[in-house]
Amino acid sequence: MNKIKYLLIVTGCCAAIQPALAQQAWPQRTVRVIVPFAAGGNTDFTARSMATKFTEMWGQQVIVDNRPGGATNIGSEIAAKAPPDGYTLFMGGASNAINMTLFAKPPYDTLRDFAPIVLSVQGANLFAVHPSVPAKNLKQLIALAKSRPGQLNFASSGLGSSNHMAGELLKVMAGINIVHVPYKGNAPAIVDGIAGNVEIVISGVPAMVPHLQSGRLRAIGIGSLERFPAVPDVPTLNESGLKGFEATTWFGLMAPIKTPREIVARVNADGNKVLAMSDIRTRFIGEGIMPKGGTTESFAQYIRDEIAKYANVIKKAGIQPM
Repeated sequence: MNKIKYLLIVTGCCAAIQPALAQQAWPQRTVRVIVPFAAGGNTDFTARSMATKFTEMWGQQVIVDNRPGGATNIGSEIAAKAPPDGYTLFMGGASNAINMTLFAKPPYDTLRDFAPIVLSVQGANLFAVHPSVPAKNLKQLIALAKSRPGQLNFASSGLGSSNHMAGELLKVMAGINIVHVPYKGNAPAIVDGIAGNVEIVISGVPAMVPHLQSGRLRAIGIGSLERFPAVPDVPTLNESGLKGFEATTWFGLMAPIKTPREIVARVNADGNKVLAMSDIRTRFIGEGIMPKGGTTESFAQYIRDEIAKYANVIKKAGIQPM
């Protein structure tokens, strides 16, 4: 009987320390971070910057695996169905909230298939117009759109992109009718905006700054709740009359849903350390994105809120799921 009790005690102790041992043992080989976009761009930049720091911290190579296509559904599905062993991480983003409503049958479920780890960065959608447009601020742009319903166009980087949703949110909150013109990426959308082929361009901050400085485009406002360091003179739509307007881009680390909790907790802790590093903060802010951080729980709630927000926008805009 004493031997049985002894074995039960030993077994219990082993079970208690197993998670700690698993955390200490991981990683023992290369970790990949799936990015659902092609190389280049802020999502890829964020993932590679953090991967470099993780490589130094963990003593194992952390690589970025770019899997673009399908409005990010291709890379997202690969990440969702990867073995939940901690060796596949995923740099998700706003599209993973948008696609839950935009697609009738998305090949994954953001809430069901992913374990949120840490909100890494936020960007902001900037609204600009061609210099020929007789509107110098948001109030004037809304008035112009109301006087010419269905005649003004806005360019985005593509159907379902965060800047497309920013334009739809503007339509809903301002009560205006402007026509969406999707492009295959930010670059061609901005080129047509500069040429005057579309009146309004919505894009991330970094791609817009040179054209604002040259006068080829005029800033109307930015979609963050607070002014953005890269363009401090550009007012937010929130302060310009559309209270509560927020249309940001964001990227955050996730993992397949059954990834061990101790590994998720470790990546969260180390991710927060990376995002607090002065060189990382300087690099990110210089690229027009703001380092964030926080708990897994706060990131999970953020994702839920984003899914609900875009579901409401898509419904009110009358966009039929694809």
